[in-house]
Amino acid sequence: MEFDFPIEELRKYRPEVTEPEDFDGFWTDAISQARKLGRATSFDQTDPGLPLVEAWDVSFSGHGGDAIKAWLIMPKNREGRLPAIVEYIGYGGGRSLPHDWLSWACAGYAHFVMDCRGQGSNWSVGDTPDPSDTGTPAVPGFMTRGIEKPESYYYVRLFVDAVRAIDAVREFEGVDPTRVIVNGGSQGGGLGLAAAGLAEIQGVMCDTPFLAHFRRAVKITSEYPYGEIVEYGKFHRDQLPAVFNTLSYVDVVNHAKRATCPALFSVGLTDMVTPPSTVFAAYNWYGGPKQIEVYEFNGHEGGGTHHHRLKLAFAREVFGSS
Repeated sequence: MEFDFPIEELRKYRPEVTEPEDFDGFWTDAISQARKLGRATSFDQTDPGLPLVEAWDVSFSGHGGDAIKAWLIMPKNREGRLPAIVEYIGYGGGRSLPHDWLSWACAGYAHFVMDCRGQGSNWSVGDTPDPSDTGTPAVPGFMTRGIEKPESYYYVRLFVDAVRAIDAVREFEGVDPTRVIVNGGSQGGGLGLAAAGLAEIQGVMCDTPFLAHFRRAVKITSEYPYGEIVEYGKFHRDQLPAVFNTLSYVDVVNHAKRATCPALFSVGLTDMVTPPSTVFAAYNWYGGPKQIEVYEFNGHEGGGTHHHRLKLAFAREVFGSS
């Protein structure tokens, strides 16, 4: 069921999205502060039980200097420094175990899988707490944690973590720091777009990205996680101006405008979790070379393994030209 604009309109949909006057300064300060509070990244080699790959249990400093976990997975037989894929995980998921993340290492890349603070008790296990959580009233989930102001908002912390993950993978001696692509779906796709706007990278792959065009999203879908914002608004009526001001800092449409690296998007036209118009809003505003794969009969799963073949080709093209 297609419920959003027709595809002809989606391809032209370029809405005006609220952008705070201090947007760039806010993010420069947040990332700078995290780097000042940072400590050396630790890479502890672990046995993944697989003879053809090697894995490291990673701890790096994210927002506020908080310790964030990750996996680094690489092919065992390798020469020289490898290009890296930094992976951001979908909503509710955690880094799980190394054997769940083999495709990119099998393709010959270093694969850095960032844990999501406070998440990982849903469809995959996580290992990172969120010590900076303010504990203020919120709808169950992550969308409204600290939403009363940008400085306390959960996704500000997660976006800074995403940038610091790129810093961290570049510290590893077996990684080529000049060749990094970020990858993710849903929440992970949103984090990828944020990273593309906030960090110097060589490419971004974002599937059915979340966290785009909030005003549109909460009007046309009641599906969670956007539904958390709707629930919060029902009971915190007087806070709506502050809520949408906070969301304007993390709206990845604003981050996509600032990105210049090549991008591969995907969208499902029946997706009620991240509606197509919100995805196209980010895509049509994206500032660099871009392409989007449209899956007519798919929802939030997008193109699945079919699309992954296109991502493998995209990575080869980007890294081959770097």
